[in-house]
Amino acid sequence: MDEQEFVQLLESLLLPDTERVKAATSTLNKSYYTSPASLNALLQVVCTHPTSGLRQLAAVEARKLVTKHWANLPAEQKASLRNQLFQFVLEEEVTLTRHSAARVIAAIATQDFEDGEWADLPGYLLQASTSPTTRHREVGTYIIQTVIESVGDGFPGKVEDLYRLFSSTLQDAESTEVRVNTMLALSRLAMLIDSEEEPKQVALFKSAIPGMVAVLKATIDAGDEDSALQAFEVFQTLLGCDSALLQDHFGDLVKFMIEVGATTTVEDDYRSQALAFLMQCLRYKKMKMQGMRIGEELTLKALHIVTELGDMSSEDEDVAPARSALGLLDILASSLPPSQVVIPLLKALGNYFSSENPDYRQAGILALGMCVEGAPDFIATQLHEILPMVLHLLDDSSAKVRGAALNGVARLADDLAEDVAKEHARLIPAMVKNFDLAINALQGEDDEVNLTIVRGTCHAIDSLIEGLDPEDAAKYVPELVPRFSKLFLIEDFKCKGASIGAVGSIASASEAAFLPYFEQTMNSLSQYVRMKDSQDDLDLRGVVCDSMGKMASAVGPEAFEPYVLPLMEASEEALHLDHPRLRETSYILWSTMAKVYEEKFAKFLPGAVKGLQDCLDQDETDLEMQLGEEASDLVGTEVVVQGRKIKVSAATADDDSDLNEAALDEEDWDDIGAVTAVAMEKEIAAEVYGDIITHTRREYLPYLEVTVTKLLELVDHPYEGIRKAALGTLWRTYACIWGMAEGDGMAKWQPGLPLQVEPPKELKELGKLVMLATMSTWKEEMDRGTVTDINRDVAATLKLCGPALLLTETGNVVDEMAQQLLDVISKHHPCQQDLGDEIEEEDILDESAEYDWLVIETAMEALTALSVSLGESFAPLWKMFEKPVMKYASSQESTERSAAVGTIAECVANMGAACTPHTTAILKLLLHRLSDEDPETKSNAVYGIGLLCEKTTNEAEILKALPQIFAKIEPLLNAQDQARLLDNTAGCVSRLISKHPEKIPISEVLPRLVQLLPLREDYEENKPIFRMIVQLYQANEPTIVQLTPQLMKVLEAVLSPPEEQLEEETRSQLTELVTYLRK
Repeated sequence: MDEQEFVQLLESLLLPDTERVKAATSTLNKSYYTSPASLNALLQVVCTHPTSGLRQLAAVEARKLVTKHWANLPAEQKASLRNQLFQFVLEEEVTLTRHSAARVIAAIATQDFEDGEWADLPGYLLQASTSPTTRHREVGTYIIQTVIESVGDGFPGKVEDLYRLFSSTLQDAESTEVRVNTMLALSRLAMLIDSEEEPKQVALFKSAIPGMVAVLKATIDAGDEDSALQAFEVFQTLLGCDSALLQDHFGDLVKFMIEVGATTTVEDDYRSQALAFLMQCLRYKKMKMQGMRIGEELTLKALHIVTELGDMSSEDEDVAPARSALGLLDILASSLPPSQVVIPLLKALGNYFSSENPDYRQAGILALGMCVEGAPDFIATQLHEILPMVLHLLDDSSAKVRGAALNGVARLADDLAEDVAKEHARLIPAMVKNFDLAINALQGEDDEVNLTIVRGTCHAIDSLIEGLDPEDAAKYVPELVPRFSKLFLIEDFKCKGASIGAVGSIASASEAAFLPYFEQTMNSLSQYVRMKDSQDDLDLRGVVCDSMGKMASAVGPEAFEPYVLPLMEASEEALHLDHPRLRETSYILWSTMAKVYEEKFAKFLPGAVKGLQDCLDQDETDLEMQLGEEASDLVGTEVVVQGRKIKVSAATADDDSDLNEAALDEEDWDDIGAVTAVAMEKEIAAEVYGDIITHTRREYLPYLEVTVTKLLELVDHPYEGIRKAALGTLWRTYACIWGMAEGDGMAKWQPGLPLQVEPPKELKELGKLVMLATMSTWKEEMDRGTVTDINRDVAATLKLCGPALLLTETGNVVDEMAQQLLDVISKHHPCQQDLGDEIEEEDILDESAEYDWLVIETAMEALTALSVSLGESFAPLWKMFEKPVMKYASSQESTERSAAVGTIAECVANMGAACTPHTTAILKLLLHRLSDEDPETKSNAVYGIGLLCEKTTNEAEILKALPQIFAKIEPLLNAQDQARLLDNTAGCVSRLISKHPEKIPISEVLPRLVQLLPLREDYEENKPIFRMIVQLYQANEPTIVQLTPQLMKVLEAVLSPPEEQLEEETRSQLTELVTYLRK
């Protein structure tokens, strides 16, 4: 081996000459690195070369060759190299070189410990870590943490000895590096601990936590940024370890982080790190955080921190405590119940909105906007108080407050479009006023204050307008479209994009009313469809395609026909422009075009299917990320970043990036961002498949088998968004194929097993595949959003397609499905537990965040759907659900009571006479709920009583309760503003009369009942009402005959539009009745 040439080649790698670097890399790989001697030569360079840069490079290269060549070196040579390398690391002055060489020691130790060699290394490390020389202690503790990282629990000796050492080094009086190295070593140990198997080690670790907090505090106080960030990272790591480790100190740690985040004298970076830690607590320890009842304090502290935003943009991505506080409010609202977050926030907002300081007014409306997504149901009940305050802020003297108010309107409308849109007559003129003032005052493209108002108005109207009925939206088209269209040519790309997006939404909402502006708008936007010269161009092109898709939906296939081909061609071109967002836009456009053109989209299917298939085929494994020393903790591992599996390694010489292992530049993290985008792109592609399949129907059949196979592969993807999208599309596909089979003559399904109607063999096979994939995910899914969507998918498909999909190769999934639903309803499902915690019965909390409740509510919907598909054979299952569902019917939360009572009513309807054994318990509960303060709960209760009376065969129980039933129903008749309650009351009384006409005082009851007709909202109750009326006419009952004049007006109303008032069978009966009465 030519050692001189070898060193020269290494030196070439450090030159700023790409061609020489590539040539040297090739020669090293082919001629040198294949030999064990190259490892020895590298280690000699590490230990003896005078240039620190070359020493460090040699260490990086040596570490990669250890696994390949170390075992093949002679034993004597290895012994010499170990001692030489260890002594070098102790004396090396350059920190980065020292760390790189230490990692070589860790790599060698990993091999040696497996082979029973280098047994004296732990002793050397202990000696170095307790040396009176500071650098030796720094080296010793650094090597220990890197070796533990590499070998895990393969570290020789007793773990107690390590904890004894760490109790000393954690308090090193002279070196922050020693203390931080100790924290990192402890975090490596934490990853290995299982509290059930190692209770003694848990106790040892717990005893170290106060010292770890002291290290973090000291680094913050000293302004030692690198050390502080490492210490923060350690605590972030501990949140993902065995929950017993932090159990005793969790509350104190949270309070410490709150204090750091809220203290304005602390550096902004540290405050943001503390707030980020609190966000992670809410993600991973949500139940514990809720149990601590710390939500109100966190909310009010975060709200106050937002006042520091000042004149900074809330949309800017730079990290600052105020922006971190907004992110914290977002996750607080979605993780904790309204009583801990939204209610205290709303109570505090009055003082913020009335403050003379515009920073407080701005903070108040921004904070409110961040909480809407997490608690939309509760905020909807408070809109009558919120919107007047928002309108007041839209007229604020401060431009930044008005801009924040526009942001608030957009966020409110995003999640509560229909509710907020009811105030359109006040909101839109106020927003237009802001827009006009800003446009008139605009001083050019650097006038960020007015540009923010312009963009904010566009975004707010974009969100709000889609909640309006077409008739209401149409009123604003002449006012808004000309205004926004003028911005199509403005220099500011963000304003241009915001205006184009708003016009698309106006078109979508107003439908035919947009036609007069359609052609001119399309011509104005056509110049942007193919633009691709810059990142801004590509961003804008995506917005334009989105907007054009909405216009297509508005004007329909014929009017859009001249534009569809060039737009589809542009969308296929966009797949090859290396812009993930633009590719997503193309997929979404195909979805829209499929909805507009349905089967006529067939001519575009080959290109669309290929584009989606290519997206899903993108490789997500064996990608090596080159990261620097700061990310070296990840080296050699695989990490999942939003769905993409990344193998992490250090920077290498055959990479064109900077070879300095410590140089972590922005491009490294940009790579991770791009990786993240791949998973997001696949999620959208999987969803779009569903839209295309369900709208092109038979035209898609040639592609179906390959698509289903690909989607099934994605069901166990590590990114929850892809799992959710794949399962959703599979269920939609099954329902679509089922609908086509019924259209081809397959009989309507009948409830119960065994099947009374056999679907085609291919459909049964598809159902088995989809159900198998669903059950495997459902059981262990940790993401509550995915479980919520599975509940919805199963519920919708069972109602539409019946019990056939419950069949498997070996029987059926009824019991297994019931168990999953019971786990969710009783809050024992994995998605309802903190990471790593087994939930105990006494730890189950009564209150729920809205997203937590949503997973339970959708499980009740799936339970109802199961009862629909099984019919009377559902009755045995009801025994296991009766108690947990009834518990919710007595909840303190009206939404929970309403959902539970509704579930009980629907299950009674579907069980039919099989509900009889449960009559007494159900009747007692429903009677109690007839006096509920919540109208929805009362409405569901009266609906349920009618059904119970109709279905049960325990007539004695019902007849005994009739006086009580009517006594409870009578007050309901006065609720003239509660249409659904009155409709369900009418349905209940009709069912009672039909079942027991001889027991009901018809002459007293019927006139009051007729006064409630025609129904105003719940048209389903028309069926039992008019069945009863026809029945009384057939019996020639005298009261009904006397009421004929009033009833003729009612009959005329229900036989007129809207058509959905009556089912066809009822309409036919009433048409005959009217003919009879007119004779």
